[in-house]
Amino acid sequence: MDLLNTLVDKGLRRELPTREEALAVLATSDDELLDVVTAAGKVRRQWFGRRVKLNYLVNLKSGLCPEDCSYCSQRLGSKAGILKYTWLKPDQASEAAAAGLAGGAKRVCLVASGRGPTDRDVDRVSDTIKAIKDQNEGVEVCACLGLLSDGQAERLREAGADAYNHNLNTSESTYGDITTTHTYADRVDTVQKAHAAGLSACSGLIAGMGESDEDLVDVVYSLRALDPDSVPVNFLIPVEGTPLAKEWNLTPQRCLRILAMVRFVCPDVEVRIAGGREVHLRTMQPLALHLANSIFLGDYLTTEGQAGKADLEMIADAGFEVEGTGQVTLPEHRVTAGVGGGCGSHAEAGCGSHADAGCGSHEGGGCGPCGSAADEQAPATARVPETARTSEARTDLVAVRRRGAGTDLAPNA
Repeated sequence: MDLLNTLVDKGLRRELPTREEALAVLATSDDELLDVVTAAGKVRRQWFGRRVKLNYLVNLKSGLCPEDCSYCSQRLGSKAGILKYTWLKPDQASEAAAAGLAGGAKRVCLVASGRGPTDRDVDRVSDTIKAIKDQNEGVEVCACLGLLSDGQAERLREAGADAYNHNLNTSESTYGDITTTHTYADRVDTVQKAHAAGLSACSGLIAGMGESDEDLVDVVYSLRALDPDSVPVNFLIPVEGTPLAKEWNLTPQRCLRILAMVRFVCPDVEVRIAGGREVHLRTMQPLALHLANSIFLGDYLTTEGQAGKADLEMIADAGFEVEGTGQVTLPEHRVTAGVGGGCGSHAEAGCGSHADAGCGSHEGGGCGPCGSAADEQAPATARVPETARTSEARTDLVAVRRRGAGTDLAPNA
């Protein structure tokens, strides 16, 4: 296909595809799927080889969020039967992180539900970061605490945080259908604060919430302009008790096309398969490793993931290798161009400045693979053509997390 040859050439040069080209990737047929994966895989291997970075989530504070993001089991008014607990102590969080690190993770993501941290919360997380780093040489720590106030990103950086996650989640035009208690601009502001403080910015999206192909391209182009070092691609986990519990819009094939599109638009960025891969990619997860170079190990914030041992076997069987703590994730040009965590404007790569990026920051309701959620308003489900609604509901694959952080049971890692 001329389209795929063009996209590979652009990806190897870090050149931005046109919107029409990105939309064409999402519009390819299932008969063309392996060609799409092969093409995007060439770009992935150019910048990241066959390495897979493992990340591990620790939910520091679960549930009871005042925000109303429709996708999240921790949201205001959620009826989901999730674990609910207040702040873990530093030693508890460090113990939880140790399980993931022992399983091969090199980054620990510390997440807390809520709109955003108080200064006292920043102190708590700072103590937790210190506890984890004191016991684990070379570990990366990413904080995900919601909307940041002035000076908080700098304090987290001083405490040893390497990165900050605040997901964009969806397009600006769709955002009001998903969340009403904060704005798209609020998300922009927090990601920019993290960037300015020298933290490696992590910002991604959630697919499967009723968005159109145009919405998906919009959010990924906004992320390209925002220029994060890592882009988590979440696939909606329709948890019972949330407004989006009936949204089953994804097939494994569509998930692969979305990941390929993200790789073409963000060729030299750490693309992470985040929440929902087990639910929607299912047995096609190994193919996704040809597109993304990073995954979460074990469980998510409020739901169970694939067994950690199965993750490691999947990586090995697919011919990939786990990235070690001594290996640098990002390509050299991103590391040398960035401040601190390896961020940079990368104007030569076609990325825009952060001020006009139009991307958003992530509020605090359980950032990362989940978030807080919204009131009972109807999401914009009409955006998705009926022909795209081919995936059967697999509620058997959605299980609430009952182990690990906040429990007395051993974690999945």
